[in-house]
Amino acid sequence: MLAAARDKAFFFRRRAESARDTELRSMKEGLAKTRVLISQAYAGFNGTGDPDLIESYVFEINSLQARYSYFLRRVKELERQEG
Repeated sequence: MLAAARDKAFFFRRRAESARDTELRSMKEGLAKTRVLISQAYAGFNGTGDPDLIESYVFEINSLQARYSYFLRRVKELERQEG
C-alpha cells in the first residue's frame, strides 16, 4: 500500500513538472514571436510618413512591448522554479 501511494505522488509531481515545462516552452515561443512582431512594427513605423499610420504603429509597438514584458517576466518566474 505504501509503495502505491509513493508511486501516485511521484506521478503527480512529474505531471506538474511537465506542465511547467510546457508553459515555459510556450512563453519562450511567445517571446520569440513577439520580438519578430516588434521588429515588423518598427519597420512599418520607419517606412511611413502618414500621421495616422505613425500613430497606429506607436500604439502597436507599445502593446507589443507590454506583451513582451509579460512573457519575459513569466519565463524568469518559471526558470526560477526549476532551480
